[in-house]
Amino acid sequence: MKSPSPLLALAGLMLGATLGLSGCGGGNPLGNPSDVQNPAGTGGEKLSFAYYQKCIEPLLVQAIATPAGGTATCAAGGCHSNANGTGGALRIIETASMVDLSASADTIRASDIYKNFYSAMGASVPGNSAESRLLNKPLVRGVLHGGGQILASENDPVAVLIRYWIDHPAPEGQDEFSTATYSMFTPADPATGSCNTQ
Repeated sequence: MKSPSPLLALAGLMLGATLGLSGCGGGNPLGNPSDVQNPAGTGGEKLSFAYYQKCIEPLLVQAIATPAGGTATCAAGGCHSNANGTGGALRIIETASMVDLSASADTIRASDIYKNFYSAMGASVPGNSAESRLLNKPLVRGVLHGGGQILASENDPVAVLIRYWIDHPAPEGQDEFSTATYSMFTPADPATGSCNTQ
């Protein structure tokens, strides 16, 4: 009797494995929850674009010291670079330029720096930094980070800025350009103020 071709044998093994897994636990062999619950703080609030542009964007595009004694850049080619990064959903355009905050919302939203802001906001839960991947991943806090631990602790100056940004969204019902978020600077002016952290 002639033995089956290796390709046919592989197809048979894959079919058997698929059927075996679908028979376990109603098609959920890893025991994942059937419903995904959004954490508290997902009420549609927006994070401050002005604070992101001045205080957070530089953290993502410049080299920062790591606990291991080296340096890391989030937007580096193999990490979160929009061009060729492999690091999950966070994507950063390294060459993004700052925009004039007095420009129209449409003009700002068409800019590369706004695309970076939008990507970072997607890794954040406004008002809840403890549940935000943008902070948890570089701390390797309850989640895997392919780049390893980038921040030594929650008290790292980078972590403090990210936490402050996430925990201080624009007032409910206001967009990411709300001038109410200018209180995140001292003085309350994104052009001249320093980035608050508390």
